[in-house]
Amino acid sequence: MTATLAAEPRPHTRVPLRHVLAVFVGNGLEFYDFLTFSYFAVYISRTFYPSGNPSTALLATLATFGAGFLTRPIGAIVIGGMGDRVGRKPAMLLSFTLMGVAIVGLALTPSYSTIGPVAPVVVLLFRLVQGFALGGEVGPSTAYMAEAAPAHRRGLYLSMQYATQDGAVLVAGLVGTILASKLSAQQLQDWGWRAAMLLGASIVPFGLLMRRSLPETLDRITREAPSQAAAPERVGPLGLGPFLPIVVLGLMMLTAGTIGSYTLSYMTTYALDTLHLPATISFTLIIINGGFSMLFEPLSGWMSDRFGRKPVMIVPGILLLLAIVPCFWVIGHFRNTWTLLGAEAVMSILAAVSAVPVIVTITETLPAHIRSGAVATIYAFAISIFGGSTQFIIKLLIDRTGNPLAPAYYWSGAALVGLFAMILVKESAPVRQPSGVGRPR
Repeated sequence: MTATLAAEPRPHTRVPLRHVLAVFVGNGLEFYDFLTFSYFAVYISRTFYPSGNPSTALLATLATFGAGFLTRPIGAIVIGGMGDRVGRKPAMLLSFTLMGVAIVGLALTPSYSTIGPVAPVVVLLFRLVQGFALGGEVGPSTAYMAEAAPAHRRGLYLSMQYATQDGAVLVAGLVGTILASKLSAQQLQDWGWRAAMLLGASIVPFGLLMRRSLPETLDRITREAPSQAAAPERVGPLGLGPFLPIVVLGLMMLTAGTIGSYTLSYMTTYALDTLHLPATISFTLIIINGGFSMLFEPLSGWMSDRFGRKPVMIVPGILLLLAIVPCFWVIGHFRNTWTLLGAEAVMSILAAVSAVPVIVTITETLPAHIRSGAVATIYAFAISIFGGSTQFIIKLLIDRTGNPLAPAYYWSGAALVGLFAMILVKESAPVRQPSGVGRPR
């Protein structure tokens, strides 16, 4: 299977930096809003799920967090498909608007003590809207940048999909750390987590203004390469029949990355709830995860442009598989700040480098007429099934087994599956294509 995208014509002009920023700043903001819920899960559980058993309340909160993943495939199909039919730009505007509405509504929902059992129901509804919006964001934004990028820089451009997500993680970590250092636990529960969410929501109007100025890449493809944009006879859902190998392998690779990503995201709750460490140390983990990931993901994209997608995903994938259990053992055995932060950094770096070529491979292998919807759907199904359940499963495994290494075993199993798919998938980088297909002209 060759890289379909590599054969498409390159844009006549480079995409201005402000357009690149408009896509990825919006992408980062959506992930900030979506993931902040997880980082403040302990405090949100006390606000909306009062219970004599704190563990039960936390599980209920994590289940609500997971519910946001249920609507991500729906958003992927509806908004991602809209990106293929109407255009990437209107799809991105719609998803961004919906996310803004959901995050403001969630942050302003009264507590259980104020409105009773209606509160968790309202929170659940806003989480479902968040999931729908985020499910529709990934496909159009990824397709947009793949089509805007020069063929020999596609890995670097698309690495920004993950780098901005982790930039959002970094910002959330900084916000959480500042709030944890300045506020008491009661203040964090009463209004601190709401302030963190509203901070992200305050940027939404500026993001919308930036995205409204974007040119449409789907129009360019239709004009310059009608054969790439015109949909042939469809085979199977979304016309994916001829591309089932990349769909299946892509799901396997994204599943492994998803479980790893949300295990790393859970480390804040893990440090608070399992290791009983102070909130300031716990939130520092988010900074480590987001900071190192954001630094190494562009490096991964650049290396995949230079050396190919497969080597850059497989080598760190093997190292990660070998490192997960030892890192968790060190964290649980020593239980001090430096071993915790060091182990988190090692796992974050290896996971970041290995993950970027996965989304690049999937995107550049799919043709333009189904790219937005297909990328969104493949991504959303992997995320919705395993991203939404990972933190709940980890907490449940720890409670049932009493073993703090349970998250490591769960993640290692997923990493092994992902590594198997990485070995089987075909190389899609232009630098590795025969006869220089897709090389810069």
